[in-house]
Parts: sequence; structure tokens; C-alpha cells
Amino acid sequence: MKIEKKAIKISFIIPCYNVEQYLPKCLNSLMHQTMNDIEAICINDGSPDNCLKILKDYRKKYGDKIVIIDKKNEGVWRGRKDGIKKARGEFIGFVDSDDYVTEDFAENLYTAAIKNKADIAVCGFDRIDLETGKLYSREMCKPKHKNIIIKDNPGLLLELNGAPWNKIYKAELLKNMAELKNIPPVLDDMMFLQLIYINANKITFIPDSLNRYMVRKDSIINTVEPKALPKTYAAMKEIRDIYAKSKDQNYIDYVDANAFLHLGISLMYRLSTNKDADFNKLLKENTKFLDQNFPNWRHNQYLTLKHVRANNGSNKKLYLVKKIYDFHLFKPFLATYKTMINKLGVDIKW
Repeated sequence: MKIEKKAIKISFIIPCYNVEQYLPKCLNSLMHQTMNDIEAICINDGSPDNCLKILKDYRKKYGDKIVIIDKKNEGVWRGRKDGIKKARGEFIGFVDSDDYVTEDFAENLYTAAIKNKADIAVCGFDRIDLETGKLYSREMCKPKHKNIIIKDNPGLLLELNGAPWNKIYKAELLKNMAELKNIPPVLDDMMFLQLIYINANKITFIPDSLNRYMVRKDSIINTVEPKALPKTYAAMKEIRDIYAKSKDQNYIDYVDANAFLHLGISLMYRLSTNKDADFNKLLKENTKFLDQNFPNWRHNQYLTLKHVRANNGSNKKLYLVKKIYDFHLFKPFLATYKTMINKLGVDIKW
């Protein structure tokens, strides 16, 4: 008699590179979930340490709940894509190999997605100092909306954090993702999400912290090299082109507001920490790039007080920074922001 394999509810993809000291804790948190119908697809991305040996040991212990992809180093983007191809789950999620999750992480996300008939389920997370265990912040635990119907208000996507690891997604959203010719060297997590959101309909939120995002002290200020800008800009332009071919003006306004958030603010902040970069020149070039390629960022329906008031305060902080930008106070704002981070030694999220 043939025994059918049990259906997989969630495939978790874990890229692994030079994380041997953190990987066991990550895997243990996934192997001891309250939901059993999951698999962990682990990509050994040419790691020079003992990651592969650790993965093989876990494979022996947990059988086919551990799937190993051993490949040459090609980076997280391509590693995730390899994992997606291999995934058998109804939903797909991601966990960074130096993080870990609570035991009800999978069950709570899956239950919320099924109950609310959502394409994506999102939970809260803790930012924790890797060395001391100090809690920096608890985020995404007070969502302004229980659910988002994206086509009705794409601008609400601006409230989501730009990382994939506190979410699960219907597998077909990832299996059918568009390809980018330019793989972004920075802001890759955020751009990865844009290629998922474009075909999603409903997002649901869990107001509980289920993921432990470990912050390394050397990453609190993550400097960007100017040489990374051309491919980053090119990738973002590609994403706008993809949206423009299939979506209406409301989505285009979202993409342009998102470009301001991540290129105009986040990227410029990271460039401002590079003492060798000509920040004034880079800021002028960045503004010119936004004006030429994301023209709706300056007068955008999702960056107005009207939108903030109509949507329970959504995008309030982004609206305020846009006002700071409009009054030509962005550089003093960044200087103050950096001083606060350096003085307090925490990863402040506005």
C-alpha cells in the first residue's frame, strides 16, 4: 500500500552563509514549532564555515523536514529564488539564519492567513542586540489595520516593514514572480517584496511579536558605497516599469511614494554615514533621479495629511519627513537622526 506524504503547509527558506554559530538556534526554533506540517529549505550559499555540516546533521535527525540546497555563492536573492523553486508548501516564508522564531510562529501566521482568506500574513517582531540580548524595539505589533485589500488602497503598503522574514505568502505569488535583470546590491529585501505585492490581494496582520531579529552592532549603521547605486537605481526603475504595464495610477503613486521612502530617505541616510562619499553631490543626483523616474513622489496622494487622517494615521511619519524634505531641512534632519543613533547606540526606526 502506497503511503502518501503529508501536505506541507509552509515552506520556510533559510539562506546560510558564514553563520555556523547562529544556525543551530535558528533551526531548533523551526524544528520545534507547534505546527508540524512545515519544511525548512536551507540554502548553503557556498559558505566557507561549517554550515553544510550542521545542515547535514539536522537532516539526519529530522529527515525530510530539512531540505538542503548546496550551491556556489551567488547571494541571498538567487538563493531565495532557488528555494522557491524547491518549495512544496501551500505558503512560503523566510527566516534569516542568524535569527530565530517563537514556537507558534508558523501556526499563528498560517491560521491567520486561512481564517482571513489572505494572500499574505504579517506578524510583529523584536529587534534584539545579538551580543547582549538587549531589546531595541518591538515593531509591527500595533497595526493600524487588521487587513489590507491592496487594490483599494495600495498606499497602506508603505506601513509594512521592508523585510520578508515576518511574513508568509501564498506559494503561487512567489512561484510566479517577475524576474529582474538588475539584482539590487542594496535594498534587495524591499524590492523582493514589491515583486510579491504586485499580484497579492489581501494582507492580514497578527499583533504579536513572533520573530526575533538579531541586530549586530556593526550593522546599526549600514554604510552604502556609491558604486552600488547604479544597479540599485536600475532595479527600482525595472520595478516601476513592471507595475506600469499592469497596474493603475493608484499603484504607480504607491511605487513613487515607496521610491521616496527607500531611495530618497533610507538610502540617503546610509550614504550619509559614508565619510568618503560626497553626500551633497549624491543627494542632488538622487533627487534628480527621483524627479525623472518617479515623478509622482513630489505630489503624491499617499504622502498627504488627508491620507493620514483618512487611514487611522497611516504614513504619518513618512508625511512628516516629506514636509521636512520640502522645506529643505533634510540634511539637518539626517544629522540629528545620526546623532541620536550614535548617542543611544540603538537602531531607531521612525
